[in-house]
Amino acid sequence: MPTPASVRALIRATPTVVRLQNRALISVSGSQAAEFLNGLLATAVTTQPHGSFYSSFLHAQGRVIYDVFVHATRDAKSQPAYLIEYDATVPADTPALLPMLKRHVLRSKVRIRDTSDEYDIWAAWGSAAKVGNSRRWVRAPSGAVEPVWDSWPWGLEDEALIDRRADGMGSRRLVRKGDRREQFTASPSAGQRPMRVAQETSTHDEGEPDDYLLHRIIHGVPEGAVDIPPMQAFPIESNLDVMGAVDFRKGCYVGQELTVRTYHTGVVRKRILPVSLHPPSSTSPHPEPRLRLPSGLGIRASLTHAPGEGRIARPRGTGKLLSTIQGVGLALLRLEHVEGLEKGDLKFEVSVEDVDASNNGAPWLVVPWWPDWWPRNVEESV
Repeated sequence: MPTPASVRALIRATPTVVRLQNRALISVSGSQAAEFLNGLLATAVTTQPHGSFYSSFLHAQGRVIYDVFVHATRDAKSQPAYLIEYDATVPADTPALLPMLKRHVLRSKVRIRDTSDEYDIWAAWGSAAKVGNSRRWVRAPSGAVEPVWDSWPWGLEDEALIDRRADGMGSRRLVRKGDRREQFTASPSAGQRPMRVAQETSTHDEGEPDDYLLHRIIHGVPEGAVDIPPMQAFPIESNLDVMGAVDFRKGCYVGQELTVRTYHTGVVRKRILPVSLHPPSSTSPHPEPRLRLPSGLGIRASLTHAPGEGRIARPRGTGKLLSTIQGVGLALLRLEHVEGLEKGDLKFEVSVEDVDASNNGAPWLVVPWWPDWWPRNVEESV
């Protein structure tokens, strides 16, 4: 199931930069900042190199609380420090990140404060430049997959990073409030950092947050509380393993025990995949561009034919629709159902009668695909 041509047509052709308005920042500084974060994040925090990266905070039971970008920076004394970028629109019952971090300080020599009012957060993509450093994939018997890089993949510039969650995602940058908008190179070539050139004009068009949402949906990248519900989502099912937000070989951190046990002895039964949405009467391969559905709708798998001997049994369980826009979205789906759909035995449907009455309550079709960057040539872990 490659990316459909009708979906490729939705990709914004011009280099684009978007200010992300739903994100917040927390500063962690002090002589033990790296050690402090290393005990909480699901990836290793290294001092050599002192670079930005993607990671996650997990609950003690192994569920995701926040997926985060950790931006390397310097404090007033030019000592290494970090700015944690996270989704500020989490549900009210989610543990607030600032007090959660402060509870773990104890005697650590760190300073933690909210810096959301000091920076704007920008995402950029669409540059023709290629990212040079390569990766290989390693898969565990459970189905978990992790990237192995030949060098630090996220870039080494302070307050900026190359977004390596998926090929083509571009870059991110923190810009101090009041500064002029800056020029981005969304995908720096080998050995380069994301460029920062203060100019009155830019090589990138300024887009809207919906442009960024569409961009990451097409690339199959979940992000934030809608796609990765706090205290509910598991990291591997949410593709955090593939995107580099979980380190299965790291020492102790909150949520490690269940996560590593799943990696070695469990079975990955669900994944988040991009999907297109089609009205039941449509014969067009194109997704419905006007459609934007609420998150959390159940996706039902049903047989395309009467069950017969040796054929697939009636499917059990449902999937869940996550973010949507312009007739495409992300969905958490059971892998056995995806396999049945690929064989032609199953179809996916979602009920939209509460938001679309034009089809007399008939469900809409949901068609998933595997992103172009999804691991295919994978080494088996031993």
